[in-house]
Amino acid sequence: MRKIILGAAAAIALAVAYAAIPRQADLRAFDPAEMARLETAMWRDYYDKRYAALFIHLYQSIRTQFGFSPLQSLQVALSAAEAAKTFQPTRSRPEAAAALPALVAYYRNLASAASLAFDVEQAARLELDWWQARREAVAPHDYGLTIARVAALTYGRADDDPGIGGFGVARAEAMAFRDERGEAITEADWAAIEARLADAYGALKASVGR
Repeated sequence: MRKIILGAAAAIALAVAYAAIPRQADLRAFDPAEMARLETAMWRDYYDKRYAALFIHLYQSIRTQFGFSPLQSLQVALSAAEAAKTFQPTRSRPEAAAALPALVAYYRNLASAASLAFDVEQAARLELDWWQARREAVAPHDYGLTIARVAALTYGRADDDPGIGGFGVARAEAMAFRDERGEAITEADWAAIEARLADAYGALKASVGR
């Protein structure tokens, strides 16, 4: 029995060590097609209010696409899922501000994988701004430029970088397409969204890639 207990304790210790050991995470290391697949899954989770599934897909994207350790991936995914869940039921900008602390935590955790230091609070505010702009009949091109500003900030690029701008607008257009389809959305529509997102992340990769 003592050997079994010691063996189990050793296995747990190894598992904890594996989860906690820092990795050389890199925000540039993503695969555009896989990012598109995971983000499409996350959008479906969000609109269906499947928060557990949303967390799992967030974890997978952070772990597999950016290379964070299991423990770091857990922290980043939890803050992102909390921000989305807090924001979803809000109906005004003052209410939506409740999601800001979780977004700040998300970007603070994400910042360790950035090639250059960036202002995590500014990134969080810009992220929340375009989330809310979608609800205010702002044109996709306009809030797409805000998405691009977030990417430019986190990747240390200029706001007018054409690849960054193309990414932001293309991602916004994919969101607008989803919004237009609403409850009538089909599997073919989701496939079209994934294809659009793959193009968007392809443009981002071409600009910041490694």
